[in-house]
Amino acid sequence: MATLVSLNAGMPRDVPWHDLTVHTGAWKDPVDGPRMVRRLGVEGDGQGDTAGHGGENRAVLVYQVDSYRHWEDHFGCDPLPFGMFAENLTDEGLADESVHVGDRYRIGEAELEVSQPRVTCYRAGLRLGEPELSALLVSHHRPGFYLRVIREGRVRAGDEIVRTATGPVSVADVDALLYLPDPDPELLRRAVDIPALSEGWRTSLRELLDGTADPGPAWTGFRPLRVSQVVRETETVSSLHLDATDGNGLPAARAGQYLTFRLPGAVRSYSLSSTPDTGSYRISVKRDGTGSGYLHSLRAGATLDAAAPRGEFVLDEGTGPVVLVSAGIGITPVLSMLHDLAARRGEREVWWLHTARSARDQTFADEVRALLDTLPNARAHVFHSSTDRLTANRLAALPLPPNATAYVCGPAGFMTDMTEALHAAGVARVRTETFGALGAITPGLTTVQAGRPPHPPEGPAGDGPMVTFARSGISVPFDASRRSVLALAEACDIPVRWQCRTGVCHTCVTPMLSGEVAYSPAPLVPPAAGEVLVCCARPATEVVLDM
Repeated sequence: MATLVSLNAGMPRDVPWHDLTVHTGAWKDPVDGPRMVRRLGVEGDGQGDTAGHGGENRAVLVYQVDSYRHWEDHFGCDPLPFGMFAENLTDEGLADESVHVGDRYRIGEAELEVSQPRVTCYRAGLRLGEPELSALLVSHHRPGFYLRVIREGRVRAGDEIVRTATGPVSVADVDALLYLPDPDPELLRRAVDIPALSEGWRTSLRELLDGTADPGPAWTGFRPLRVSQVVRETETVSSLHLDATDGNGLPAARAGQYLTFRLPGAVRSYSLSSTPDTGSYRISVKRDGTGSGYLHSLRAGATLDAAAPRGEFVLDEGTGPVVLVSAGIGITPVLSMLHDLAARRGEREVWWLHTARSARDQTFADEVRALLDTLPNARAHVFHSSTDRLTANRLAALPLPPNATAYVCGPAGFMTDMTEALHAAGVARVRTETFGALGAITPGLTTVQAGRPPHPPEGPAGDGPMVTFARSGISVPFDASRRSVLALAEACDIPVRWQCRTGVCHTCVTPMLSGEVAYSPAPLVPPAAGEVLVCCARPATEVVLDM
């Protein structure tokens, strides 16, 4: 018989952590007497980060007395108080290997359903003082699990836990499918079809099931490319045609991808602007800084060190309508997409929306017109900001198909405005290209400085390998006192993305353009070729990262 040993609750609080402050609801303590368990959780309980915790699918967290004993032996510590693992219900008799997603349980007056395993999060180990606990919970097959509330009611410590329905796949197995290597395809198929599994987990598992192996970048590190031709497109924009130095064709790219170049004193990225599979590349660069000025000074015969094509702002393989929206030099990746659409000679509906300062500044006008003429279902609207600005109202007046996928590139403000306008016009799928640092994901932190430009870290410079953050334009030597590349990026005020900080969740995965790293702790599932988990990586050689 399973029994509720302890009922735990606690409201969010601010907790000091590595000179920062975390707002967290991980501190739970046993409560006396009955408490109502409602649709969104236990009465008197709360979550600090509602984006990653809480909600109907994560209303109640469960952990087991048996796992408490396991960790006490593992860490060699005294008996731990219940609630230490941030659980609301501490039970005796519901092991993660025997509880199934979709199981239903009656506890006191409430009926609850198992919805998913615990989310991997660095806060799991805050109270225990074990920073690697989120990885250990997975590798030891003891994650704990969440319940959704089917019927609200009062529960109390000592209540019997009665199973009223049984699901098909255990909590431990579902957790392992997402976070451990070599997931079993048949088990994946069974798990994806569990109606009770939360939609977030179903989506992640479906991506694993449907995904194909990523071949990684076409080459590692930087290789020399030869400038075969320089074409002046406008007074400020020039195109560089690039070939392999050995005379062989260059690998195919995907429409919308970019190249990253190692220039004198800088690392810069530029979108491909040509058909992506012709054996050569073309980039088109507006002269507006040191890096672009150097590229404008080159002539045919020069060489450039380039990393392989990368980027996820790429044209999909579907057949639905496409809306290509650009401003100024932001035309380059969507022009590559237009080349790809024309080369396929398909029947896709294509909308071309471009804005330039004036007709004189409109780059590739003739090239675009010729490509559109080959597409039977193409429509074009060109705007000049000096006389006819592309606004939300102008966009709303166009009969854009709501089932289209829109691709938007241009200045940051333009992309924000166009994304909002497209959503308002009924276009739900909008993709944007960003060459600057990506938006930060720092769950629970309350003391992160926002808006400060990236900079070298304060204090004495490190004496380790050089680390270049290409998107942020920062190159600094690694300081061995820092725990990871992620910690170095944080010291530089570079926007960072993480959740577990132990190599489990892959939220921090970052393209590595060149170099080698060592891991501590080792990730449970290594990243794909050409990628690095910055949360637990330290540079073994000079590295260049796309962040």
